[in-house]
Amino acid sequence: MCFEIGNKVAVVDDVIKGVVTGFKNQMVVVEDVSGMQYLFSENELVKIEQDQHELSKFLNINNKFLKEKVGQQKRKKSLFKKTKNEVVMEVDLHAEKLMKSTKGLDNFDILNVQLDTAKRKLEYCIQKRISKLVFIHGVGEGVLKSELHTLLNRYNVSFYDASYKEYGLGATEVYVYQNQ
Repeated sequence: MCFEIGNKVAVVDDVIKGVVTGFKNQMVVVEDVSGMQYLFSENELVKIEQDQHELSKFLNINNKFLKEKVGQQKRKKSLFKKTKNEVVMEVDLHAEKLMKSTKGLDNFDILNVQLDTAKRKLEYCIQKRISKLVFIHGVGEGVLKSELHTLLNRYNVSFYDASYKEYGLGATEVYVYQNQ
């Protein structure tokens, strides 16, 4: 890319914006708004034609795609369900719900993340005196379910398969006993 003195530029991997003020040893000299000067190679810079606040003047707020996105954000599902004056916390233990990516993790690591999450949520329910909790673990080979049941046996709780009608075969409902 060919830069000229006076061009507005932004740094690719940083939050620095400024104006090209000169060139030095095949490097571009950029001065930011506070007067600080930096040296960058040309491939680290991007030319800015218009500032973002200038572009936002032309944004169509009646755009149907924008309205769909805003509508999707408002419909975020709560972790808690309220049925018959009873609060029930739902925890989905599927790996893709807990982590952005499972790349580089083996099954043991993923299982440990799932069990740590289950333990944290269970202790939260005990602390906040939430009496019902549903772990959605899926059907699979049953490893997570059996490990989850082993974990639940260490606590003062009772557990059983959750409603087949509501969750299918892959969920465990936990009742937390409340100490007086």
